Amino acid sequence: MSVRRLNHAVLYVRDVARSVAFYTEVFGFSVDKEIPGRAAFLRAEGSQNDHDLGLFAVGMDAPAPEKGRVGLYHLAWEVGTLGELAEAAADLAGRGSLVGASDHIVSKSLYAKDPDGNEFEVMWRVPREDWPGAGERELVRPLDLNEELKRWGPDRVTGAAAGSAT
Repeated sequence: MSVRRLNHAVLYVRDVARSVAFYTEVFGFSVDKEIPGRAAFLRAEGSQNDHDLGLFAVGMDAPAPEKGRVGLYHLAWEVGTLGELAEAAADLAGRGSLVGASDHIVSKSLYAKDPDGNEFEVMWRVPREDWPGAGERELVRPLDLNEELKRWGPDRVTGAAAGSAT
């Protein structure tokens, strides 16, 4: 098996309309197809996928995901610039969704939860040429977004958005 990348993710949610509103507002996804009250298929701007996120309703009485239980921990969505990450931080904090932020040395990450408690990461990838050697990096440290913006600037494009392996 030669996997190239994750094509899409599918989440169980309590209320499809509520989740569609969240993901279209936060990520700018568009609705490709919706079965009212039952399911929705969303696509990221510029995506060539049939859909990037599927949402299936399981009802308002379904229990929230719990950390430390078997199942998905989180999804990671990559943005192209650190400025976009800063905008996401402000938006997610304003919604009461932001639950953490970490500096992984090779990426700068925000952690948030959707209305059903599904955790997701929004991350910006440090340019590959600036990654330290394996023995030099700590696993995780606190993220100082303002300092990172001073270092990298708000408009430096990396990762898939750069169209290269950076």
